[in-house]
Amino acid sequence: MADRGTQFWDKVAERYAARPIKDVAAYEAMLTDAASWLSSTDEVLEIGCGTGGTAIRLAPHVARWRATDGSAEMIRIAGAKPAPPNLDFVVADAGQAFEGAPFDVICAFLVLHLVPDMTGTLRAIHRGLKPGGLLISKTYCFRDMNVVMRRLLIPALQVAGVIPRFAVLRHAELRRAITDAGFTIEASHVFGTNRHAHYIVARKA
Repeated sequence: MADRGTQFWDKVAERYAARPIKDVAAYEAMLTDAASWLSSTDEVLEIGCGTGGTAIRLAPHVARWRATDGSAEMIRIAGAKPAPPNLDFVVADAGQAFEGAPFDVICAFLVLHLVPDMTGTLRAIHRGLKPGGLLISKTYCFRDMNVVMRRLLIPALQVAGVIPRFAVLRHAELRRAITDAGFTIEASHVFGTNRHAHYIVARKA
């Protein structure tokens, strides 16, 4: 039986796929930076790929891209899109996504705050990387938002089923969790006007 998180994403998959990117310039800047860390020989795993837009854009830069998501509906939509031949979409949640490890790069875009055990997921990512491998991630840090958003609006939207449950992190907590898992942070950026979406590139020691 699917867990509550998977059920939520299955339910909203069609709406999620139809939703336009809010800040196209910021998204393109993130893609450009992510591509700059990739090599044509890289074997890449993406966890929480959603409907596959980022995987489709970045896969041409590498040898193989394995894009996974726990939601079968998200993967169904992703798999229906035109995609490069080196890209595979696979139904697998973050805890079961590491078939084929070790990888040169593991990507986790807007997913680390959603997993039930971020610490365990980061350790699994670390184990799933080759020595010197990269984690490329983007994560929402909602605890740094103002108190009205954090304590009133977000819980109300979660109770209404509009948004999923997620970890409410500070940016400092996210960075500490990444380094505690055995990574060295090599780059950290915020693209666009959303100051709470933190893009981090970290290397396995």
